Amino acid sequence: MDKIDRPALDVAVVIEREARPNRWEDWRFRIAEVLPQEPAFGSEPRLLRDDGRRSQWLHPGLRLELFRDEAEGYYLNLSSGQPVWFVMWRIADDDPSRAWPEIVSVSYNEAGRWLDAQERVDNLPLPADVAEWLQAWTDEHYKPEPKQRKRPASFLPPEQRK
Repeated sequence: MDKIDRPALDVAVVIEREARPNRWEDWRFRIAEVLPQEPAFGSEPRLLRDDGRRSQWLHPGLRLELFRDEAEGYYLNLSSGQPVWFVMWRIADDDPSRAWPEIVSVSYNEAGRWLDAQERVDNLPLPADVAEWLQAWTDEHYKPEPKQRKRPASFLPPEQRK
């Protein structure tokens, strides 16, 4: 099977971990940044900073690919007024102090499916250059489906009602 070339971006995600943010939680996580991948990041997660209460971990090597069947989701993200990255992330079952990003997307529909599946999803503003790249691709590939509007039976003459 031939590999299909798709537009893609390689990114890294920074996750911030806060220790004991309140009396009910041992750990709290948040997606702090999505960055363009740099060779200096390497391929393994690494600790960026830790002050004893908050730490930040860099998770390199995530790939965002654009798919034609997600074009509507990209359009919805772009037309939302504030386009965002969607990051689906997980917490380790055996170590609740450890979390990692699983997937990065720019599709509103894909993020919705993740949320429907009870996944953790955070979003961050999309930088202007990435939004422009996504807009150009979406303008070329997104074709809204024509609306098939059907008049209610009450508007039809009696002989045409079923």
